[in-house]
Amino acid sequence: MLGVNHATSGAAAWIALTGAMPLLTTGAYPLDPIGVLAGATVCAGAALLPDADHHGATISRAVPVLGRLTAEVVETVSGGHRHGAHSLLAAVLVAAGASALGLATLDVDGLGAVAVGAGIGTTALTAFGVKARGFVRSWWAAWALGFALGMCIVVFAPEQFGWFPLAVTLGFLAHLAGDLLTTGGLPGLFWPWVPRPPEFVADLPVVNQVWRPNGFVALPILGDTGSWRERALGAVLALYAAVGTTAELIRWAWPHLHLG
Repeated sequence: MLGVNHATSGAAAWIALTGAMPLLTTGAYPLDPIGVLAGATVCAGAALLPDADHHGATISRAVPVLGRLTAEVVETVSGGHRHGAHSLLAAVLVAAGASALGLATLDVDGLGAVAVGAGIGTTALTAFGVKARGFVRSWWAAWALGFALGMCIVVFAPEQFGWFPLAVTLGFLAHLAGDLLTTGGLPGLFWPWVPRPPEFVADLPVVNQVWRPNGFVALPILGDTGSWRERALGAVLALYAAVGTTAELIRWAWPHLHLG
């Protein structure tokens, strides 16, 4: 999946899970408008994290030199693009890391315990998300927006960060789901063990597209990365996210208005 569609899928998944708009799975984890809007940007950025294993991905350009070096290290350690960083094991590690980051606080006079870990995470992931979606042209602007959002929540609504680990985990899983729907697929449930199919599977018309010769698993209804089907899905998800964001802005401006 293209980076822009990964980011879009993350934002849409978060709005569906937490927003007040009466569509899809709304109400499963309801939040106030600040949590929905801020979480959508975090989830969009987290949906780019698995591609830290590719030196050419959007996330590798987030910081000059260091971003590319980090991507190359992740690519090497994880075994290449769409290997370890695209596994359920990686999702568990990311969830644990996000939870630990969310617990990192700093006592500040007049403010009490400040959630610096979640604030830093929100800053970075927001920057990734808005840049991937093309809302800003430069990384400087992306980081500025991320910093502004992170600091606003840290200072004015620190209790909002309870959703941070969930947003990161959901975004990561949204990325895996998107790649699973392309022909490239994923390295299966049990990476680093990626069993290859037996020879007779290669002759089975449908099964050989699901369990691929390299051992990867795919449900390739979107076709190749960047296909018209993927772009169509991305457009639908973008529309849903836009409508959901508008609904949350209305709910924030008029808190007594019921949308559903």
